[in-house]
Formats: sequence, C-alpha cells, structure tokens
Amino acid sequence: MKVLVVGSGGREHALVWKLAQSPLVEKVYCAPGNDGMKEAQLVNIKADDLNALAEFAQKEAIDLTVVGPEVPLTMGIVDLFQEKGLKIFGPSKAAAEIEGSKAFAKDLMAKYNIPTAAYGVFTESDKAIQFAKKIGVPCVVKADGLAAGKGVLICEKMEDAENAIKDILVDNKFGSAGSRVVVEEFLEGQEVSVLAFADGEHIVPMVSAQDHKRIFDNDKGLNTGGMGAYSPAPIYTDDVRAVVEKEVLAKTLEAMKKEGRDFSGVLYAGLMLTKDGPKVLEFNARFGDPETQAVLPRLESDLAEIMLAVCDKKLDQMEIKWSDNPCVCVVLASGGYPETSEKGKVITGLEKAADNALVFHAATKLVDGAYQTNGGRVLGISTQDETIVRAITKAYKAVSEISFENMQYRTDIGKKAIL
Repeated sequence: MKVLVVGSGGREHALVWKLAQSPLVEKVYCAPGNDGMKEAQLVNIKADDLNALAEFAQKEAIDLTVVGPEVPLTMGIVDLFQEKGLKIFGPSKAAAEIEGSKAFAKDLMAKYNIPTAAYGVFTESDKAIQFAKKIGVPCVVKADGLAAGKGVLICEKMEDAENAIKDILVDNKFGSAGSRVVVEEFLEGQEVSVLAFADGEHIVPMVSAQDHKRIFDNDKGLNTGGMGAYSPAPIYTDDVRAVVEKEVLAKTLEAMKKEGRDFSGVLYAGLMLTKDGPKVLEFNARFGDPETQAVLPRLESDLAEIMLAVCDKKLDQMEIKWSDNPCVCVVLASGGYPETSEKGKVITGLEKAADNALVFHAATKLVDGAYQTNGGRVLGISTQDETIVRAITKAYKAVSEISFENMQYRTDIGKKAIL
C-alpha cells in the first residue's frame, strides 16, 4: 500500500523510517518532509494545507495517511480526509482539542476525576495574578493554545509569574494561543511520557519514555520542543504503570467518549510522578517529539498494521511487541535555539555517525550535495543497546562524529535512568 506521512521533523522521519520497514508498504510519501528522509518521496505541500493534502491523497490513491504534528490535527485534517473516504490515522478536530486547549484538558480531568495539578483558567491578567498569589510559587503558567512546546513557563518567583501572565494575556507573546492562560500548582517529582495507541474503544500503551525539555544540562534554561529522550524510564515501575493505565489512560478514553469526542490515534500523557502518585501535566494528541525517536526503534511489531487496526477499530485484536533493549535519542540543535535558530550551517560527519546510530533528520537541507542546518532542532541521534549505559555511550560516540557551527546539545540525556 501507499502511505503519506504529514510533517517535516525528526518525529516524522522516525515514522517514515518505521513505516518503510513494513511488508505491507510499497511506497512512503512525506509532505513536506525534509531532505534527510531518504526512505520517502517528498511532496511539496505544507502540513497545514489540508485541501492540497487531501487532493494529493485522492490523486495518488494513498491507502493510509499518518499525521505527525498537532496543528493539522487541531485544524481538522482527519475530519476532512474521512469526509472524502480517505483512511487517516489521528484524532478528529473535536478530539484533538485535548492538546489544542490546555483549559479544555484541565476541565475534562477535573470533571472525570483524572489526577492532575490544581489550576485556574483566566482571560484577565489581574485575576490570574490573584490566583497565582493564592497558590504560591513555584507555579506554572501556560498559554492555553498551541505554542510549539514553548508556552509553558515555570515561575520560581511571584515576579516571574506576574511577568509570564502579562506576556501571555497583555503583550500577546504567543498570539492566539494566549487568549486564555492556565495557572497551575507546581508538581514535584520526575516526568514520564506515556504514549498509547487508541481506537476510540480500546487503548494500548507503548513503552515509557522520559523527555528532556530544558535547553541545558541538569534541566536548566528555557523550555524547548525537547532536547532528547530515552526509553524505558526505570521510575515507571509496574505499580505506577497499573495506576496510569487505569486512572489516566482508560479514564481519559472513556471521558472523551462521554463528551462525544471519541479519541483515535496516539494519546500522549505527560506525567509527573509525585509523592501522591502519578498526575497528568499535559495531554498531546499525537506522537511526541523526540519521544518517538526513542520509542519506535524498540517497536518489533509492524507499525502500519497497528495503524490500520486503529483506523478499523480493531486494536484489541493486535499483539504489540517491544524490544527489551533501551533506546536513547540525543537532539542536536542550532545556535540560538530555542529563542532563534541559525540556518545554513554545513553539517559534517553524518555518514560516520550512521554506522552505529539512527540519524533522524529534523531540520536539514541538501545544498550542493552537502547537508545544512535549516531550523532549531536539526538532528536526533538514536541508539539502542542491551543496557541504558551502553545505549548512552553509543549515542554520544555518534554525536561526537557530527559537527556544525554553534551546534548545541545536552550531555546528560538518560542520566536520570542510571542515578
């Protein structure tokens, strides 16, 4: 069959790579993709040009479309494709609101008793600041809508919280994503990401992962889209997993169904493991980035087969197998990221790194036969081995082969797994 992957980053490269391995798949297209995706034929259509994507899928008789990023999902790409009789993997516009609006997600959790932090939703800065003072610092200030992973601000001092609230509601720093603000109590503990396949009726979790959001080592500096990930997270024990599967994943699927927003695709739960048990930090309506680059290499089953089962509401008939070997992904970013990103820097050492690692391209461009940087997060280097320590060592050896001007990366990806 012919598959179309929508998106252009490292997550999409990992999806393309995995789907291309399926015996069911004869050809993979990626729109718009990037020049590093050698496994796919690139299609020059932007991820948010829904009508052009649907026309392409009809014209090329695409058998399955897989949506990577959140924006087309929240715009309603799934609804459009289904109206045209096209098979597509992902949630409807109504279901994708679980990511598209943090206020919706928090209200859903409150209504259905899904564990999360205490919170308030505001459109007026004065009231938001009053609430922040009531819950105290540290606290978390979030733009309600989509802000590419950068709309979550952890505020250590009240002055920081006031500034964050004003940035979002008064100065419009995140545009329409900041028409409302969510102010939350700060949760302490370790974070874990759990992605799960869902078909509206059934939900099957993938192996756990831990993302590294801050730009610098030891979780310092600004939040980013993610500087690396590893799988599994040892703190996600069998006991924790049992609680999450019952109190978070199953409850959320049921809650969405009761709200008339049946969820199909990948439900991503970002969790904080607190002393009072796991609590939800956020939901996403798609594969995580870079968690996908740490999770998919461990998948032993056929991804195309799983996705078809999800589309056909037959997920309960699938047996999904995973490798026991841990996987680590280190993200290489441009100078200036996450506030800016330098482009046009020549990248060397990719072939040597690829000898012992998976090199997922996130923002690269081929110019005169050489790869150049073309955005903030440039590459994801993923390695797998029998132990997490060996996987980490292998990943950083591959990273040491690669170079471009002002390249930045964290040196502590996976460190929490061995402490």
